Amino acid sequence: MRRLEIADADIIRIAIQNEIQRSEESRYDHRLHGVLLSCSGMSSYDIAALLGQSPRTVQYWIHRFQDHGFAGIQEGERTGRPPALSESALQAVRQCQRLFHQLGFRRRKPRALIAQADPEAKAAYKKTPKTGPKRGR
Repeated sequence: MRRLEIADADIIRIAIQNEIQRSEESRYDHRLHGVLLSCSGMSSYDIAALLGQSPRTVQYWIHRFQDHGFAGIQEGERTGRPPALSESALQAVRQCQRLFHQLGFRRRKPRALIAQADPEAKAAYKKTPKTGPKRGR
């Protein structure tokens, strides 16, 4: 039987990995496939290479499956990093943001001073000459 090939396989691989990451159900299925491959005798390094994960991630999946069964690899609540500011400090920061907005300040990245310089100074500062042969890359 002839081997099937997918056109643009590298791009398709990235698209499939993004699709898996997008959905809770597909992430669960992805982990199930990892555990299934482990049951078939594959090492976590081989599974990681095949599924595009790190070997340590695959080991976490397998350990959680062994400890908690199917519930261990299902998507759980992610608490995330605790806030750096307390609720009262956060409210004070919000007050500052409101006051700055009322005073006309905006959160914008400042423009470089070179943009406000005179045209001759900008031309002298440029790294590439205005004329001359173009170099290929």
